[in-house]
Amino acid sequence: MNRVVAKIKTQSHRLSRKAPSSAASARVALAAIILFAGISGCGSPESTPPPPQVTVAKPIAQSVIDYLEFTGNTAATDSVSLVARVEGFLESVHFVDGSRIKKGALLFTIQQDQYKAQLLQAQAQVAAQKAALWHAQRELARYTNLLKQDAATQTDVDHWQYEKDSSQAALIGAEAQVVLAKLNLDYTTIRAPFDGRIGRHLVNPGNLVGPTGQESQLAQIDSIDPIYVYFTINERDLLRIVAKNKSLTSKDLATRKIPVEFELSNETDYPHLGVLDFASIAVSSTTGTLQLRGIFSNHDSTILPGLFVRVRVPAAVSRNALMVPGDAVSFDQQGEYLLVVNDKNLVERRAVILGPQVGSMQAIEQGLGPDDLVIVEGLLQAIPGRTVTPQQETLSEKSTATAD
Repeated sequence: MNRVVAKIKTQSHRLSRKAPSSAASARVALAAIILFAGISGCGSPESTPPPPQVTVAKPIAQSVIDYLEFTGNTAATDSVSLVARVEGFLESVHFVDGSRIKKGALLFTIQQDQYKAQLLQAQAQVAAQKAALWHAQRELARYTNLLKQDAATQTDVDHWQYEKDSSQAALIGAEAQVVLAKLNLDYTTIRAPFDGRIGRHLVNPGNLVGPTGQESQLAQIDSIDPIYVYFTINERDLLRIVAKNKSLTSKDLATRKIPVEFELSNETDYPHLGVLDFASIAVSSTTGTLQLRGIFSNHDSTILPGLFVRVRVPAAVSRNALMVPGDAVSFDQQGEYLLVVNDKNLVERRAVILGPQVGSMQAIEQGLGPDDLVIVEGLLQAIPGRTVTPQQETLSEKSTATAD
């Protein structure tokens, strides 16, 4: 720029010598050229924007419980298919399909006339055998006295002894027939074996039911309060639990009151609480799994048998883990990761292995240290390798609710 100014001054001097009258205008032109040259040649470069601000925090240590999660199905604690035990025409149905019933409630009535008559016949046979026994006892006593007077033979006495014993045996048989007749008559009325909920009736009145070579199923009744949930644990998880708890065996799973939770497909946070009450005595050789069962309260009968559920069982002991907000965890094709800020304020991608989730917080099993600064806010501005301005805050355990 100095060379341009010198050249301009030289030209101006020459012009002033040739045309003294135009010296003033030349000086004005020179000032404009100098001003233009100063603006265009000495301008300052554009300013660089400051690094973006992000909020960082150190993870907090908290006691957590590991959970094992499974899938299972609900099942009735008691389930009975009601069948006709005697043959006859179905007379009436005494319930509304799908209703709740109490133990002992009358459900079906089968034609009773035949069985009432059979009972009367059996009772009459008992009366006849009692009369025969009385007669035999009297004759035996009379011929026994005549034998002592030499007025009867031993054969006569033996005959009436036989008649007496035969009558006693026949009386026992007749009394047994009365019991059977009463049972058959009772079988004509079918009652609820327990409290529960009954399905629809499968046979309409007027149809012949009973033992005609095939069972006549009339209806099904289920008891669903409490209700069972069946699920299986694979061999790997089972061995891992046993390894952590040397005194725990598959038999202990049934005897110890181990809590278990489940949720339906439209629920969250595992709202249904129960206990394990059964474990199979052996691992299946075909599937490599052990069947387990939990029992749960179902007072309102809203949980029906056969539903698909998600089951969660807590591990035997709790442990300490590093916790970060769940929103700080990101996912990509390489897996789960966190964004942390190093001592040079550079963003780093940190691959981690996740543990259980506790409330809004996420446990980190591996990949994170207690002094690492995890980016908890401003993730969109944080790019690995970029410089940021961290603003540190402290995570509070109040933000970590107890286990779901």
